[in-house]
Amino acid sequence: MKFACVFPGQGSQSIGMMSEFAEQYSEVKDLFSRASEALGYDLATIMAEGPVEELNKTECTQPAMLTAGVAAWKVLRINTQLKPALLAGHSLGEYTALVCSGALKFEDAVKLVAERGRLMQNAVPEGVGAMAAILGLEDDQVKAICTQASSDQSVVQAVNFNSPGQVVIAGHNAAVEKAMELAKEAKAKRALKLPVSVPSHSSLMTNAAAQLGEVLASIEIKTPEIPVLHNVDAKAHSNPDEIKHCLQQQLHNPVLWVDTVNNLITEGIDTLVECGPGKVLAGLNRRIDKSANNFTIDTIDNFNAFKSAIEE
Repeated sequence: MKFACVFPGQGSQSIGMMSEFAEQYSEVKDLFSRASEALGYDLATIMAEGPVEELNKTECTQPAMLTAGVAAWKVLRINTQLKPALLAGHSLGEYTALVCSGALKFEDAVKLVAERGRLMQNAVPEGVGAMAAILGLEDDQVKAICTQASSDQSVVQAVNFNSPGQVVIAGHNAAVEKAMELAKEAKAKRALKLPVSVPSHSSLMTNAAAQLGEVLASIEIKTPEIPVLHNVDAKAHSNPDEIKHCLQQQLHNPVLWVDTVNNLITEGIDTLVECGPGKVLAGLNRRIDKSANNFTIDTIDNFNAFKSAIEE
């Protein structure tokens, strides 16, 4: 078996995520405490008990998801001698992957993604930005629709190439709604508005990306011990300055998840393990390449299923 770990981004969070692991492993409980201490508020309690409105605030969601992903990684490393050949993460998950690769200190990453969340939220006033998922159209069709729906005052772009037939668009609310109408006319299976106001990975994040670059300049990043494929080009980078550039560019450029998974498979990966809450990436991965095995480490039962499979 040659496997890669992949880490989910925003949208997979839920109250009580990874709480089973915190109860069973002191290392995970300690990790939650370290995150709370780094942030200066009780993230661990928000993750365990809510309120959900607090957890869903972008500046809280991002460190919570990163902490949850690292917790799953710790459980994997505590219980097995396995070391993945490659790592990758979807959007925010890229930061989790860098922590697990040894490139980024956990406490630095927790504070960094909280600031990333604040910059993203502040970049566009509430109600101005929007995102939507377009299902059942080719990538080029969605790109053409976005061009058609955009104007000098209102733009929309394809920002997440998640799987064949699933592209997320983002931009100004009016342009996103126009693109959704055009997608339906083009016989899209669905055009679904997402419950977020931050138009992630679109050009509306350009100023936020510049500010993030200033924050990244003060963060220490090392050469990863395990290569990490980046969203912006679906390639691994070992130079810390290049990694910082990828993280900055990621904020206002598309997430190339289809290319990322295809490149993992090309590198000989036959098993993909999603570390963190939910099964979003496992679902996408199966649609991208049916040949790879997919496992999730989000509950004790699912981790045990993975452990049993590899021990057979």
